Amino acid sequence: MRDVFQQELAEVQERLVDIANHVLVSIEAAVRAFGDSNVQLAEQVIAADPVIDDKAASLDELAIDIIARQSPVARDLRIVVSALRISASLERMGDLARHIAMLARYRFPMQVVPESLQPTFAEMGASDIEVARLLRDLLETQDLTIADRIEIADEHVDKLHRDVFAHVLGTSWEGAAHTTVDATLASRYHERFADHAVGIAKKVKYLATGDWAGDEEHLPKNPEPVQPAE
Repeated sequence: MRDVFQQELAEVQERLVDIANHVLVSIEAAVRAFGDSNVQLAEQVIAADPVIDDKAASLDELAIDIIARQSPVARDLRIVVSALRISASLERMGDLARHIAMLARYRFPMQVVPESLQPTFAEMGASDIEVARLLRDLLETQDLTIADRIEIADEHVDKLHRDVFAHVLGTSWEGAAHTTVDATLASRYHERFADHAVGIAKKVKYLATGDWAGDEEHLPKNPEPVQPAE
């Protein structure tokens, strides 16, 4: 029975890596769709999101089944429960990639943000892609140095997020109301994407070290923004 249990825990990890890889593919495509105003690519991201949702739901069912049948305790129980929470964060990251793609589709054939903000969003998108790549590698290898790199990348995204708000609130901003809303929503989506990765990284570090200190600083400070209309 112990061998079966260990195999099931290994399957949980494999499924988390698989979902993380799908999230990476989605954010890569969403960033390209956003930057290039590519509606076909945006549609692909939107259509692929239910796949991530289904994989997350399937993993949740497996984790709950493991708890019911194996009655894990101590660290084994923490692993399974953490998998449920990580799965939820990955699913949300997939949703955020979809939101970015939806903005690109909604504003097609125009760019979502004006030229003055495009370099900032290009840099923010590249950072989110790097975060997603690091997160997949962290879940696959459990290498805690990767978790530290995720946190550093998130700090850069946070800075860019602040830069966007400073720009749209500045006296030189002449964007229309809908442009202001699009820019602030898009910036928030990019920023929250990286925040969820940090939350997952901290859970992985906790499982390895037993140290949960400092995690509260990455809890959401504000409610999620209203989603753009389909």
